[in-house]
Amino acid sequence: MNRDYEEDHDLFDETPPWEQPFDDEAAEALRSQTEALYAVPAPRPDQDGLLTLPAVVLADSVVFPHLVAPLIVPGEENFAAVRAAVDKGTTLAIFLLSDLEKEDPTWADVFPIGVEAAAGFPYAMPNEVHASLMQGRRRVELVDVVQTAPYPVVRVRPVDDAGPEKDEAHPLRKAALRVFERFVELNNALPEETYFYALNADDAGWLADLMAMALSPDHALLLEILGMIDPLARLERVVKETRKEVARLELEDAIHSRVQDEMDHNQREAYLREQMRAIQTELGEGDFWTQEINELRARVEKANLPEEPQARALKEIDRLGQLPPMAPEVGILRTYIEWILDLPWSEATEDNLDIAHAAKVLEEHHYGLPKAKDRILEYIAVRNLKPKRTRQPILCFVGPPGTGKTSLGKSIAEALGRKFVRVSLGGVRDEAEIRGHRRTYIGALPGRILQTMKRAGTVNPVFMLDEVDKLGNDFRGDPSAALLEVLDPEQNDAFSDHYLEIPYDLSRVLFITTANTLATIPPALLDRMEVIEFPGYVEEEKIHIARRFLMPRQVEESGLAESDVHFTDAALRRIIREYTNEAGVRNLEREIGRICRKVARLKAEGKRFPRRVTGRTVARFLGPAVYFDMEAETEDEVGVAMGLAWTVTGGEVMPVEVLLMDGKGELRITGQIGDVMQESAQAALSYLKAHRTDFGLEADAFGNTDIHIHVPEGAVPKDGPSAGVTMAVALISAFTRRPVRHDVAMTGEITLRGKVLPVGGVREKVLAAHRHGLKTVVLPERNLKDLDDVPRSALQALRVVAVRRLDDVLKETLRS
Repeated sequence: MNRDYEEDHDLFDETPPWEQPFDDEAAEALRSQTEALYAVPAPRPDQDGLLTLPAVVLADSVVFPHLVAPLIVPGEENFAAVRAAVDKGTTLAIFLLSDLEKEDPTWADVFPIGVEAAAGFPYAMPNEVHASLMQGRRRVELVDVVQTAPYPVVRVRPVDDAGPEKDEAHPLRKAALRVFERFVELNNALPEETYFYALNADDAGWLADLMAMALSPDHALLLEILGMIDPLARLERVVKETRKEVARLELEDAIHSRVQDEMDHNQREAYLREQMRAIQTELGEGDFWTQEINELRARVEKANLPEEPQARALKEIDRLGQLPPMAPEVGILRTYIEWILDLPWSEATEDNLDIAHAAKVLEEHHYGLPKAKDRILEYIAVRNLKPKRTRQPILCFVGPPGTGKTSLGKSIAEALGRKFVRVSLGGVRDEAEIRGHRRTYIGALPGRILQTMKRAGTVNPVFMLDEVDKLGNDFRGDPSAALLEVLDPEQNDAFSDHYLEIPYDLSRVLFITTANTLATIPPALLDRMEVIEFPGYVEEEKIHIARRFLMPRQVEESGLAESDVHFTDAALRRIIREYTNEAGVRNLEREIGRICRKVARLKAEGKRFPRRVTGRTVARFLGPAVYFDMEAETEDEVGVAMGLAWTVTGGEVMPVEVLLMDGKGELRITGQIGDVMQESAQAALSYLKAHRTDFGLEADAFGNTDIHIHVPEGAVPKDGPSAGVTMAVALISAFTRRPVRHDVAMTGEITLRGKVLPVGGVREKVLAAHRHGLKTVVLPERNLKDLDDVPRSALQALRVVAVRRLDDVLKETLRS
């Protein structure tokens, strides 16, 4: 920029006249500048009738012929072109870009039809841009670009777009003025004088350009109007767009009027109510009931309820106000309104999405349970990456009693910083317990879901549905069916309670259900939940949990100091093996508490008490053993094979005995075994009969022999296919008189073709074999993947043999 030019013109920091307060002085300044624009002469055309003018290329604003308007002049080249036109006292050409999305436009991207205009002195504007007052003269067509630096100079051809002169009776003009009058009337941004300017437009093209500039069209429409040479066609096009804008403005005006009328009605109603209350007070009739209704209405209006609950509450308050205070329905309505007010509709706690903090909390409160912990940390990680309205998982913790399902839910709530609430569903047989009763019943209330949400006080608690597998159903409905809506992320954002009858959003609740078995959960309900299994604790895990959690808690609850009592590993193992029979640790904690209380009594009586609890001390405090492990065999025997079984309390060894007697070929099975286990025995015997020649047996070896298969501990029910291999080995040993290795345990399902199929509970079974001192475990080959969950110390002490057929099993189990 030329510094001398800046010094000669010290008006750059002044406010343009069209932006100054509109007083007489400002009006006079604007009038003088406008008159100066009209006095600017156009250059003489050359012999081809072309004009050579400085050029300005703008994005989406232009001044139409016959009109005066301020334009923003961005860019150094445009500013230089305006300054050159002012200095030379000539007009300039204004062009528009055809495509605003083009990043580096050239003159090929300029719309060919522009406007010749007279420019006023450019004024400095905020953001380092300039503006100039311009007066449009006529349309011009771009012919050639003469120069591009320091500012563009172009050659243009004037475009003759003059139409018929002013014709008061022309129907298109009359229609245009009529619709433009309505447009100016509705548009608050336009002064009323705009319509009078339109009345004085001399021809159709002038009127069309005036109406187009008042419309403030978008870029595409602006180029279309600018490029239309025929004035009547241009006027018809502008009238069409003006009608659309009038329709839109009329709709806005109708909406505004409706809203204003509603506000006036509400204000009038509030004024009349206030007057009525004042009159009642003056007459001594302003009783307690009226005040209570008004207070209830004020509570609803201040409660920040969603639209639908607020409208319902106000409607019920209006009904309440029309009833006498002693009417029977008053209590029902009042209770319903209180429930709407007490439920959390938008109150939420902020989640703590620190993964390290959550991992620390879960590890401090629980030992093991890696799958459940990993799932919660994955949920927090997803919330970190997508904090807005992440779908809440529906988790189902399945496992034996006492394995920490409920306490893990509390730890999850603590890790997330949420409220924790719990509902026990054990024995619930009425659907209304979940959905509530309709208000037509006396004493009706919402169901347990909304009652618990009220107790939580937030819309995003950790909500535990305990013992979901113990739901029942009878003539009062099926509560598990009512839970389908609660535990479905696709529809629980509008949960419908029979009492409330207003959709309630449960989509932000983290639901966790617990169960001891999946067998009794309906398939449709189970399909909505993500199952996480709690397999139960093995002996080593129970010892660790006892030292880390159970012993400190029981010592503290018994009033003892930490140094008063210490349990040895042998003592804990004896308690686990002989005094508890469980997969969890609930009874283990009870037995530890019994010993601590006996020690506390001795200390309180001033007697000597053992500070170190050993295995012998346990027997003195707890008495004779309650449970006994099935002993593993110590010698190789014929017809006795050592199987492995899974129970809710963990794994056990299970010897299978076969005895052959003279008889008629009958098969007898004892030991309180189920149908599946009996079928496994039949399959094993059928395989032996089919392959008798392989084992050197005669054809009549079975016809004159009765077979008795017995599984000890007959008082304990047993079932499942995993004893098929064990029964087959015991049968073959009995008939071939080959002893079975006593240090080998086995498990697997057998088919009639001798294939060995995979079974469940491998982790617990392998640990049972290790606990009983066995050396070799025979497993189905497809169960090798389950060894990942077995502690390394147990695997190092055992030889695990994977088999596919019964022949492989016999090689490992039978002596030659």
